[in-house]
Amino acid sequence: MDDPAADDDGCGGGRRVGRWPPLTRALITRPCTVRNHGPTVSGGMHTLDMTSMTDLRKTVESFWAAAEARDWDTFATTLAEDVVYTLPQTRERIRGREQYVRFNREYPGDWHLRVERIVAEPEQAVTWLHFTVGLEEMHGITFFSADREGHIATVTDFWPEPYEPPAGREHLVERF
Repeated sequence: MDDPAADDDGCGGGRRVGRWPPLTRALITRPCTVRNHGPTVSGGMHTLDMTSMTDLRKTVESFWAAAEARDWDTFATTLAEDVVYTLPQTRERIRGREQYVRFNREYPGDWHLRVERIVAEPEQAVTWLHFTVGLEEMHGITFFSADREGHIATVTDFWPEPYEPPAGREHLVERF
């Protein structure tokens, strides 16, 4: 069994070049091992559509690359027309491609993102981002699901805040 702690990029050893590499090089540079997490059943036979997993992963990669490049036309092509964007922490929701593209296009500040990790299955994916706005740095976790055409149908963002650990466990942990 693979040791997930040994993965530096979420897929067992893809390499990154430089501190702020172009997104296409920052992402995984070699194929991942695919684990069957719930195959579809068709005619009594179990099948796993590898194409949809690859396509969703590529769609998510294009989504983030287009966002970083502020290429809103390409960004829009990754989205289903009826995409739903949800921010559970602020209880906000945006419905529809046009509104979601506008939300991102009008987001304030000189923001930049770097993908730290992508994990993809046939119909869903998750990314871990490093995001900066000016001097402020934060990490985001984004969950995606796809429609039948391979477009992004839902996007759910979480923006965890850093915090100080509770007292009493200093002898068990290493701070970084």
